[in-house]
Amino acid sequence: MSVKITHWPGTSLSSADFAEGRVLTVRGGVKAEYAWDAGVAIGRYLEELKRGRLVARRCDGCRRVLVPPRMFCEECFRPTDAWVRLADTGTVQTFSISYVRWDMVRLTEPEIPAVIAIDGASPGYGILHLLGEVDPKEVRVGMRVKAVWKDPAERRGAITDIRYWAPIREGG
Repeated sequence: MSVKITHWPGTSLSSADFAEGRVLTVRGGVKAEYAWDAGVAIGRYLEELKRGRLVARRCDGCRRVLVPPRMFCEECFRPTDAWVRLADTGTVQTFSISYVRWDMVRLTEPEIPAVIAIDGASPGYGILHLLGEVDPKEVRVGMRVKAVWKDPAERRGAITDIRYWAPIREGG
């Protein structure tokens, strides 16, 4: 069986390709529905977020606490052993001050995405989220932060149930 290749990989499409029907195009409204199963670990993680709690999985083989949780340890190749409840506090590991939103909209006030190492989780594990209630000039690696949760009635079982992470002020 032979296959005829009309374009070399990496060549761009031409107007003629579209006009002559060599490229599949869809016009009009397309109804594309899908379902996604979060699985055991992330499913429980999302349910706990809805309750205003952070959870992880503990691996007794390599003594790590994994957040977001996993049912299988990628370090020692065995099932994780138990659920662990974590504090909703942590430490900024890295951050960015962004004047362009994820959808390329320019911002007058910056968003500050940060990777936060959650207290009680193993080093090297954390979550990416936004910082709030902080002057961008005051943000620093090592800054201690606490989750600011949405009101319970607003939570949907998503990472956005945490509005943002705010600095822990000295004495507070």
